[in-house]
Amino acid sequence: MATLAMEQAPQAETPRSPRFDYQTHPLAKLLFAAIVIGGLAFAGWSVLTDTRGVGEELALGAFLFLALALVIALGFEFVNGFHDTANAVATVIYTNSMPAHLAVVWSGFFNFLGVMASSGAVAYSIITLLPVDLILNVGSAPGFAMIFALLLAAVLWNLGTWYVGLPNSSSHTLIGSVLGVGLANQIISAGSRGGTAGVDWSQAQKVLTGLWMAPLIGFTAALLLLIALRILVRNPKLYRAPDDSTPPPKGIRALLIFTCTAVSYSHGSNDGQKGMGLIMLILIGCAPTAYALNRTLPANSTPAFVQTANIATAAFDTRSGGIQLAPSEARVTLTQALQQRSAEGPRVYAALETLSRHLTNRVASYGSLRAVPAEATSNVRNDMYLVLDTTKLAIKKETAFRPAELSALKAYQKSLEAGTRFIPLWVKIVVALALGLGTMIGWKRIVVTVGEKIGKQHMTYGMGASAELVAAGTILAADGFGLPVSTTHILSSGVAGASVASGSGLQARTIRNLALAWLLTLPAAMVLSGGLYWLMLMAVRTFGLQ
Repeated sequence: MATLAMEQAPQAETPRSPRFDYQTHPLAKLLFAAIVIGGLAFAGWSVLTDTRGVGEELALGAFLFLALALVIALGFEFVNGFHDTANAVATVIYTNSMPAHLAVVWSGFFNFLGVMASSGAVAYSIITLLPVDLILNVGSAPGFAMIFALLLAAVLWNLGTWYVGLPNSSSHTLIGSVLGVGLANQIISAGSRGGTAGVDWSQAQKVLTGLWMAPLIGFTAALLLLIALRILVRNPKLYRAPDDSTPPPKGIRALLIFTCTAVSYSHGSNDGQKGMGLIMLILIGCAPTAYALNRTLPANSTPAFVQTANIATAAFDTRSGGIQLAPSEARVTLTQALQQRSAEGPRVYAALETLSRHLTNRVASYGSLRAVPAEATSNVRNDMYLVLDTTKLAIKKETAFRPAELSALKAYQKSLEAGTRFIPLWVKIVVALALGLGTMIGWKRIVVTVGEKIGKQHMTYGMGASAELVAAGTILAADGFGLPVSTTHILSSGVAGASVASGSGLQARTIRNLALAWLLTLPAAMVLSGGLYWLMLMAVRTFGLQ
């Protein structure tokens, strides 16, 4: 007990802050600029190649509009990089495990790898928060207003909180922006499009649950982990603040670099997908022939799709009660079912049967998704979207289907996802570059807040390792469930939990500011994006651009 008490005692003398005054070599600046310009050129070249490959020629105005939207979307990921990932490097910098200039490059590289290895599930969980009618009509003037409003709102709020040094969550900001656009669209529509004009609140509840739980998970898990480390690992050096600029012992240093790497990689794998989802919306709206459907699927996958679709259609037909619907009526029924989050009853099953059969016959007649003509692309994509998401709702009630039918429906669902929910390789690359490069710029403000202004004691090795292990594990687990989570919330609250466990206490002012940012971000982003969406729609109507 005496040993433990000695370990917990705060240091009499607080070590000085790490060195931040590194001068960037001119060649490094040139390399940075070259990568930025090269990445943007690569994105433009990829768009031109993809559109020309399917016979879709973009007019100069449309291409410039698309370029502007892509720059803003990549700007969001760039800001996300220096805003969020500063959390990952704060621990290795303040424990002298890595010098600051090397830590940010290291973190940026593993952010890049995390984005490249991501699945895309989180990308589409964000998109499904948007109103159904805006997703189905993303190429319309309201659809483009939606994209620009939520992107600009997210970037502006992120920059504002970064400027004052608050570790705000980019995920929190983006989700608030999406919800703001949805609510504004519902209010402006004034019931003219029914429930499809508003937010999908069941999906929003699922996503928001991850956000409000993140600080609790980070604080509690880091606190318990550090306590467990004290009991199991009796190395006093783990629980002491570093001596000036002296690096930690090799084993401890390796642990801290590993945890920094894990947080950086997991941050890329989760946060990078948010930009991907928005970029896919932009591409689908501006160049639907090239991006609304996954044209890279081989033609030999079509027979398997038709077979699973036929089994699914038969399962829907047996529950349709003999109701016959035209494809146009089926689309309306499924759109309403999606907004109401209820896929039960003979009419919904009849709509699924009608649209599934209609869709299957069309794809079979074309031979593959690659061969779908330009004029039919948007309709095929929207039909696949409606059937996919309604089928997901229907199979949640597993007792409604026999085991063989349930298996076929899940296979059908995977086929539909493969055809509509995909991320081209070049999109992953440019998002990974934006996030990775953003990590290397403007990181100092947030690093100082996390390293110096949360706990009263200088960060110890055990505190840094505990906070980062919790953050990396939580984010990777969220990836598996396709949930967006906040690296900032988890890691900053983890640092707070580790500070409490170390006996050093918390700085009340910083904790108050963090809590205030956490509470204000969602409503502020909603008001900002909703207001921007309204202004853009008014501009569209004033100048007759609809």
